[in-house]
Amino acid sequence: MLDAPGLGTPEQAESRNDRYRAIIRDLVSLIAHVQASVRLIESAIATELAPDDPEPTTDIIILDDVTPCYTQANAALNACRANLGVALDVLRDSRTPEYETARLREMMADRFN
Repeated sequence: MLDAPGLGTPEQAESRNDRYRAIIRDLVSLIAHVQASVRLIESAIATELAPDDPEPTTDIIILDDVTPCYTQANAALNACRANLGVALDVLRDSRTPEYETARLREMMADRFN
């Protein structure tokens, strides 16, 4: 029994919706993991840059090989987060009805705030 043109049986449509929702949940989870990693790296950078002495002098220059790696990793993770966000937006806007889009936005807001 066909439910609507192009949808197949109700079971097939539900299966597609389940897969679609699983992909969306996975992308949201990946974005959350990337954001957590960004926060960890930013914390590490702040720790590296924080002066140990309450009265820092401007005459001393410390060459640190670790901080550039942190900043490069941070930039890469920020690019990754942006691209995952684009992927999520494309999927969300192409398949979901208006009420589903609002629900996904609420889920993302809860997850990232």
